[in-house]
Amino acid sequence: MGSSFSLLTSEPDGSLPSQSKPGLGDLPEGCVALILEYLEPQEICKLARLNRAFRGASWADFVWESKLPSNYEGIVRKVFGDSVGNLGKREIFAKLCRPNTFDKGTKKVWLDKSTGGVCMSISSKGLAITGIDDRRYWNYIPTEESRLQLGKAYKRFGRRICNLEHIHGWDIKPVRFQLWTSDGQNTTSHCFLGEPGKWKIYHVGDFVVDKSNAATKIKFSMTQIDCTHTKGGLCLDSVLIYPSECRERLKHF
Repeated sequence: MGSSFSLLTSEPDGSLPSQSKPGLGDLPEGCVALILEYLEPQEICKLARLNRAFRGASWADFVWESKLPSNYEGIVRKVFGDSVGNLGKREIFAKLCRPNTFDKGTKKVWLDKSTGGVCMSISSKGLAITGIDDRRYWNYIPTEESRLQLGKAYKRFGRRICNLEHIHGWDIKPVRFQLWTSDGQNTTSHCFLGEPGKWKIYHVGDFVVDKSNAATKIKFSMTQIDCTHTKGGLCLDSVLIYPSECRERLKHF
């Protein structure tokens, strides 16, 4: 007995045998999940590859519920209906991080993976545009460059084909951007439309949502009603609504 006990408790350097040393895999899943709750989604997914304990903890609902916006249930109902009733919070987060179309494909909504902020894109077909049905003023041209594919791209316009001769009048007077919200916020700005032949994002304005679970109506406009000169060649793809901290990432969206 004494010999056996000596073999179990002693090493040449006096330390415990290696097989008795605890490792990360010995941590309870509940403790690991409490740690993961404070990490960003990308970090959680990386740590989930370490071992079984981290993998199991990474599926805990409370870990991912902390990454979802407080009004995520309303977004889920709007986009998916009742089709995600049995999914865990991690699966819901993954689904919402992908662009999801709704309202007959005229809108897309998704979550920013780093912040969990809600982003939305509204196509030109989802906007009220003066004279949109008059072919003298507007034409709808499906193109592969659009963020929202709402029709088969014309062969001619599948790739970028731009005739700069059609672009004129936008450098003479600025356009006016206006933004209003249902709780009384409003802003106005003016901007010349430049860089002909390139897609460009123009900033309309900022607004603050104090109560994320209450609906906030937004109205915005872009106008240039000066009749002293003609204008042409303007292409409008979509409108983006996003948290201010996502601005730099969405510049290349």
